[in-house]
Amino acid sequence: MGDASRPPVGDQRFDVVLVRHVLWALPDPDAALRHWCGLLRPGGRLVLVEGVWGEQNPAGIPQARLAAALAPLAGRVHSERLSSDPRLWGRPVRDERYALVAVVDGPRRHTEVVDVHLIVRRGDEVLLARRAGTGYADGLLHAPSGHTEDGEDVRAAVIREAEEEVGLLLGPDDLRTALVMQHRGPGGAPRIGWFFEVTHGAGGTPVNREPDKCSELGWYALAELPDDMVAYCRAGLDAYAAGERFVVHWHEDGDDIAYDATARRAVPLPLSGG
Repeated sequence: MGDASRPPVGDQRFDVVLVRHVLWALPDPDAALRHWCGLLRPGGRLVLVEGVWGEQNPAGIPQARLAAALAPLAGRVHSERLSSDPRLWGRPVRDERYALVAVVDGPRRHTEVVDVHLIVRRGDEVLLARRAGTGYADGLLHAPSGHTEDGEDVRAAVIREAEEEVGLLLGPDDLRTALVMQHRGPGGAPRIGWFFEVTHGAGGTPVNREPDKCSELGWYALAELPDDMVAYCRAGLDAYAAGERFVVHWHEDGDDIAYDATARRAVPLPLSGG
């Protein structure tokens, strides 16, 4: 018994990892795929049974999206269509059901997701958004953020996310690099976070462009940030306020996603030349 995304198996390695209709329900499917592939011996197989079902409110993961996520992790990916066999489901089905078999040939070069975060300054205040309806850290405050897409640099990513989330039309000259942080969530995989600063008024007035993912926007004093924040975002803003520019923030597996004043995980990295 344990966390499906990070099974508690220690250093054991396996010939096959079989997962049926679980991946679509996890908060970070990409991190789970990386970890499951890491549990395989060279030549091992990750077998995923997934699909998309429900006509009114479809749920699941399309086969093409999952195959693309597996491509950098496995040497070979083979798909099998399963929706045409009613014996597998107890009845005929019309929606998408499939199996993907990914063969992991051996150790692969380490990769990390790249996050981007926007610090919008209004004097001594910063803009924060309260997450809602995302399935991850809902109810907690976080800076406008996202991650880079394939082939996208960090400046283009934060400009895109700023428009999508808070309606700011920024250009590269509006951005100032504030902080770079390597962070790891509880039981998750490492990620690299780039924090950029802009001055209030650049690109327009912030508005909530994603009410299905954000319940409110608000301005908060940088020197007195609230405690109900995502922990690594709070750590990043605290480091930024202290003048730090490079930080490692590493959760332990039992930590909470939310900020905890007793769990200090941020480690500033000194710059050369004093």
